[in-house]
Amino acid sequence: MTKIAKIIVILTVSFFAAFPAYSQRAGYVISPKNAETVLSQDYLKEVVKHLSSERLGGRATGSEGSRNAAFWLDSKFREIGLECYSGAFQHGFRNGGVMGRNIIGYIPGTSSKCVIVMAHYDNLGKLGDTFYPGADSNASGVAALLQIAKMFVRMKECGRKYSSTIVFVALDAKEEDLAGASALWGRISDGRLGFSPADISLVVNLDQLGSTLSPLTKGNPDYLMMLSEAAGGRRETLQSVEKSQHIGLELAFDYYGSKDFTNLFYRRISDHRIFLEHGINSVMFTSGITMLNNKPGDTPETLDYPVFTKRVRLIFHYLDRIL
Repeated sequence: MTKIAKIIVILTVSFFAAFPAYSQRAGYVISPKNAETVLSQDYLKEVVKHLSSERLGGRATGSEGSRNAAFWLDSKFREIGLECYSGAFQHGFRNGGVMGRNIIGYIPGTSSKCVIVMAHYDNLGKLGDTFYPGADSNASGVAALLQIAKMFVRMKECGRKYSSTIVFVALDAKEEDLAGASALWGRISDGRLGFSPADISLVVNLDQLGSTLSPLTKGNPDYLMMLSEAAGGRRETLQSVEKSQHIGLELAFDYYGSKDFTNLFYRRISDHRIFLEHGINSVMFTSGITMLNNKPGDTPETLDYPVFTKRVRLIFHYLDRIL
């Protein structure tokens, strides 16, 4: 091959890499693998580290650290390329005398149906002089939310269109009796987000996804729990994706085999409860409670980022299948 021919080949490959949507029109096949080009263990670590930093003060609702976290998430939604409702990503609400802020963005679909993907960003903050970083709870869920949003924006750039709109929500005030989730439901019910409760086909809640300190099987850190109704959560889809993508995660559909703890985390104390109470199909992805959650020791260094990345990859492929 001549030098000029080599240059032409290099430029052609570079062009298709930079403009994947054109590649589709030229006959290239769009695949979820396109999204994996933006899946980054370093990105997950960076988000967790920032949200868990002392300058955000543990992100207690109404605190200066919470406000700073909300504005940072606003900038991330904008940077990723999500669209916003009513000209803003931040949607404030009052919980007693405290101002909370939900961050909401979306990728439009071709029908009226939508899937909501959400994760709460608030935590305990500071109690006296004690700082609660909240790395696993729930900076990890927010990191997964942002990473999955980046992956679906990548699919959009490649020319992929989904039937359902994907709504991404960083929720405030989970630690305040799920006030952020209640405020989100109120906005949906009032029509202020442009879709109705009847349009929601599924809610996906990401809550504590970064740790491997409480494995399903002793000695196996590669696992993930999905809590859902047996019929409404598309469990078979998750199993099929795990197998076809060779991700290597042990899956469970209850909370360590306990009916009582499954009901507690699925039906009572997690943000998607608000949607369950209104008959909306909901699933929760989690790696479980550890001895570090809600303690000063819940720091970024305690998370298992290689396994965390596998979990995010699986959840993305699951969503890609059901949209």
